[in-house]
Amino acid sequence: MVHNLHACGVFGEDERKLSVRAFPAPSSDDRTPFERDRDRIVQARSFRRLAGKTQVFTSRASDHFRSRLTHTMEVAQVARHVASALNLNVDLAETLALVHDIGHPPFGHAGERALDDCLRQYGLRFDHNLHALRIVERFEQRYAGHRGLNLTLGTREGIVKHSRDYSAEEHPELAEYFLGQRPPIEAQLIDLADEIAYLTADLDDGVDSGLLEIAHIRDHVELLGRSYAAVERAHPEAEEKYIFHDALQAMQKTLILDLIHTTAANVVRAGATSLAGIRALDHRVAVFSSNAEAQRQQEKQYLYNTLYTCPALELEHDKAEEVIKELFTFWANDPAELPESYAEEVRTDGVARVVADYIAGMTDNFILLQYAEVRRRVRLGRVPFPGHR
Repeated sequence: MVHNLHACGVFGEDERKLSVRAFPAPSSDDRTPFERDRDRIVQARSFRRLAGKTQVFTSRASDHFRSRLTHTMEVAQVARHVASALNLNVDLAETLALVHDIGHPPFGHAGERALDDCLRQYGLRFDHNLHALRIVERFEQRYAGHRGLNLTLGTREGIVKHSRDYSAEEHPELAEYFLGQRPPIEAQLIDLADEIAYLTADLDDGVDSGLLEIAHIRDHVELLGRSYAAVERAHPEAEEKYIFHDALQAMQKTLILDLIHTTAANVVRAGATSLAGIRALDHRVAVFSSNAEAQRQQEKQYLYNTLYTCPALELEHDKAEEVIKELFTFWANDPAELPESYAEEVRTDGVARVVADYIAGMTDNFILLQYAEVRRRVRLGRVPFPGHR
């Protein structure tokens, strides 16, 4: 069923206003501004590097586990589905889904925590949304006339605000992104599409890893258990693994449909009839129903208790934090060891922020190679290594 929220989407004059770029760009082809943003993102080095960054399991564990890149593609699939069903701007929703994780460092959330811990010592923080903005505005260098990807205002606002709202008092540098106002619904959808994608994928990868058992999931995750029972009734002779796969898809569809219906109902209830009306609300309209939210929370807690904090992954997380913290300390204490191209950045942004930027851009394999090389030089007595013990 399609819910027509077109009037509240980014179209017409609203699309024109959000299509402005910091630098002039040719507009002679038949792509929309947000399609052009999408194409710039998927051709960016930082997007390609997502293939080498951990989602939950490192690529060293198996070629079959999701990486940040494959996860991102799954989020884009969900975002397009929801935006299309709501008659919103699908191009903007897809673009924001594709760019939403571009600011993540190596080693997943363990890497993000480690970088944040390092920066706190300097009175700074690591925020992957704001780091993503730095990437698309500064670090991607593909054009002769300017730094960055020169993305539209609408895409940059969505990068900043898709998962949270920032206050003007704490972040005056973000003033152009309509702080104090809600983002478009297309941006609001992304965080929920992210949740839907990873809740499904992490159960799948958890079972493939041998760390989770299907029977245990069925007994402790209500939404999956109901979906599994329905598939089993329809296919009683099928193997457990195939029933489980179908149940995951059914569970995902349940959450997607709930998000579609609840978002549409919230817009009607709020009386919003335009993007301006959506922006003026004191809450986000893209949310799950109370029932679906309770089931989402149950599954998320289950994954936290049984997978994310299991001994095997905790060992990986500890190693990741060790690698990042020791390398951060090494380069922060001796910035001359950074690549020469970072010298000017150190002078303008400070050594701590630049070291965090450098590390955040690395893939899992690259940072491990850097760690091994620095360790080798330490053993040879060529450089001191302060370490983190």
